[in-house]
Amino acid sequence: MFKNILFATTVTPDCDDAAGYAFDMAMKYNARLHVFHVFGTPSRGYSQFVIDAKTGEKEAISDEYGTVVKEEIEAAYAEYLEQYVNVDIQYTVGSIDREILRKVKKEGIDLVIMGAHKQIKDAEALRYRNVTGDTLQKVAKSARCPLIIISRPYEKNLWEMSNILCGTDLTKASMPAFRFALKFARENKCKLHLFHGIDITSQQFGKVPSQMEVEEKVKEAEVKIHKLYKPEMESSDNYEMIIREGIPYMEILKYARENSVELIAMSHHTGSIFQEKEVLGSTVEEVVLRSACPVASINRMNVLEGYDAFKA
Repeated sequence: MFKNILFATTVTPDCDDAAGYAFDMAMKYNARLHVFHVFGTPSRGYSQFVIDAKTGEKEAISDEYGTVVKEEIEAAYAEYLEQYVNVDIQYTVGSIDREILRKVKKEGIDLVIMGAHKQIKDAEALRYRNVTGDTLQKVAKSARCPLIIISRPYEKNLWEMSNILCGTDLTKASMPAFRFALKFARENKCKLHLFHGIDITSQQFGKVPSQMEVEEKVKEAEVKIHKLYKPEMESSDNYEMIIREGIPYMEILKYARENSVELIAMSHHTGSIFQEKEVLGSTVEEVVLRSACPVASINRMNVLEGYDAFKA
């Protein structure tokens, strides 16, 4: 399913959990793992300088400085590199999200793995690491392949996966996430949980809906979820369709925890495939920040372009 995996790292403890997951995924699929670090430039324009965390001054990029960086990466992931050698370690300078996306296109990457970290200043580090939440969101928006985001230590066994959850808002924008989840479930012989959360909060409707209104929405959702997804699952029987009312991200997280879900797949945007904002959909963002398991964000542009790489 995956032949080229990109692990975008800041080489800080923020990425340790994502590193373990990336190496395990590469080993599981016998894929080429690209460990990639980008020096953020200190201005909006291109620069051959980074900011040294100890001095706060600009540091010129040189072969010697690059060698130190590569040695730091090798030292940080030495334990994993002893177990798996099909690894390419590279670094570059530039706009972080653009360089990651350029790498994805150049190397034919079919899976990106990143930590859900924020911008930090590490006083003990060699340099200022500048992969931020904004970078993660921009990569999620534009990547032409799935992005798996790791926010907590992963304690499951990737070789014995049992459950994957696909969160859907029952729109066309959610179809790429569904197709990815279906293919992933089939290849891993695990159960697919198709989950739709009906938002009944007063913030969305302007008033608290009556029980009759909620039940009507549940019935409508049941009809739609079967109509949308049942035809593509005719050859599968290891799945379940779930509809819950409440705050969608909370219901997703509760269900995932109660059913030992090992991966949550959601489309980058929800509601409309024509949104232009860079930020993740609010439900996806909340799930990413709070989920105990990895979350796969699937780019909604795949729908606009008829992208079908993950059709089962």
